[in-house]
Amino acid sequence: MKIKNSIVSMALLFVTVFAFAQNKDDMRVMKDAEKAITTLKQSDRGLEKFFNNASGYVVFPNVGEGALIIGAASGNGVLYENGVSTGMAEMKKLDIGMQAGGEAYTQVVFFETEEALNEFKEGNFEFSAEAKAVIIDEAVSKNANYNDGVVVFAKSKGGVMADVSIGGQKFSYSEF
Repeated sequence: MKIKNSIVSMALLFVTVFAFAQNKDDMRVMKDAEKAITTLKQSDRGLEKFFNNASGYVVFPNVGEGALIIGAASGNGVLYENGVSTGMAEMKKLDIGMQAGGEAYTQVVFFETEEALNEFKEGNFEFSAEAKAVIIDEAVSKNANYNDGVVVFAKSKGGVMADVSIGGQKFSYSEF
């Protein structure tokens, strides 16, 4: 009986520690996402209209990418609806082609319609090889438009990447 109680106690302890660690990681990502939003708005004042008018947006504050012929990237983010965080997201990218290097960047995906936002939340959302992010620079957002209810912006944080490749991005979402 004591062994059974010890096993149950250890299992509960493990679950509690794991849940706390996960929550701590989520809190860090949420804090980084808030900083990223501030930085993005300061980098390009035109982004304000996207933040204010989108049905929702997901901010990936720290995406890391590396490549040598085959490339991969990943990042964790926060989904916002009406300016309020509603869940966590994950992005994975895989591509192949003439590419080498590594970089870190912030990526934000704006959803123009509830339909596009719901597609993301249902886990059916991915970008094909043709999808490109608008690189954030002074006033670049003035000419950016939604394509099929979605527009993507990226801001480099550092690194060097030479890239002529084909691939795609896949996203996952979990509500709080």
